[in-house]
Amino acid sequence: MTANALVRALPRVAAAAVLAAAAGCATPPQAVDRHTAGPKDPYESFNRKVFAFNDTLDTYALKPVATAYTKVVPSPVRTGVHNFFGNFSDAWSAVNQLLQGKPADAGSMTLRVLANTTIGIGGLFDPATSLGLERKSEDLGQTLGVWGLNPGPYLVLPLFGSSDIRDAIALPADTYVAPALLVNTTWQKIGVDAVGVIDTRAGLLGASQMLDELAFDRYTFMRDAYVTRRRSLVYDGNPPELPSEDDEDDSKSAPAPAGNGSQSGTKPALPAAPPAPSGASGAQSSMQAKGSRVAAASTPPSQPVPTPPPSQPASGVQPAPMPASSPTLPVPQVGPAPTPPPPASGPHA
Repeated sequence: MTANALVRALPRVAAAAVLAAAAGCATPPQAVDRHTAGPKDPYESFNRKVFAFNDTLDTYALKPVATAYTKVVPSPVRTGVHNFFGNFSDAWSAVNQLLQGKPADAGSMTLRVLANTTIGIGGLFDPATSLGLERKSEDLGQTLGVWGLNPGPYLVLPLFGSSDIRDAIALPADTYVAPALLVNTTWQKIGVDAVGVIDTRAGLLGASQMLDELAFDRYTFMRDAYVTRRRSLVYDGNPPELPSEDDEDDSKSAPAPAGNGSQSGTKPALPAAPPAPSGASGAQSSMQAKGSRVAAASTPPSQPVPTPPPSQPASGVQPAPMPASSPTLPVPQVGPAPTPPPPASGPHA
């Protein structure tokens, strides 16, 4: 690394270190309900001050210059400048894709850089997109996220805007690979970087205008959008669901209910039928024995046999009860009919 490169990189490293130290010295946040709170922002007081500084700088410097840039510079020239800076970004993306274990994407981005550098005349044109080599941007902050490094609390960096601890650590490397590597003097590097900043800000004019019209709290909107987008980029657009305490509580298994006979594998024993009465004769005794066996088999001994209610006529008139002194009809006896004795014979004449 040359002396000029060191001069260019050291201020950015120092800025990231100072911001990380300031974040570490900030007052720790109080406990909040994570179901209702937004992203981790324990340094909100510090972040809002830096956000106000960046917003003021953007309002009175960056935005007017970017607006003038879009009005004065022709569109083909602005497109060429954007492609030129994007070609360097694509080369850094290929390196990070290789570090993330994506050799296919790394090869595709390498072919894209070679096509735009050669056929596209140093990256001023973008023939790679017409050849089907789409841009898949990656940076070192995403690489650290793929490696398992947590993003940490949300941070707002002076001049650079929204970030977090992980991206602030990767920022010096992410900003180092830029067209400023092609020039030698410090002022030339500063001039090239300034053109890159103006080009980036010019591309965000429409988004900033929509943000001014729709967002009630611009700080909260920018914070939530940044955290959500960075998480989506780390997981290639398919981030997993965040764990919830409610889901963990619901996943706990409840105690199993006490099983009945059918669940435990045993069947309740049916009461045994009483033996048939011995010495019963006639059809009436046989029918009574069969009826008692059927009733005993269908009804457990612990439950009395329900008595069916008396039937009522359709007209709703209750029949009169029979008197207690009513004669009992004789029950005919079943069996062989008795043979009457022969009549006595008279005396012989």
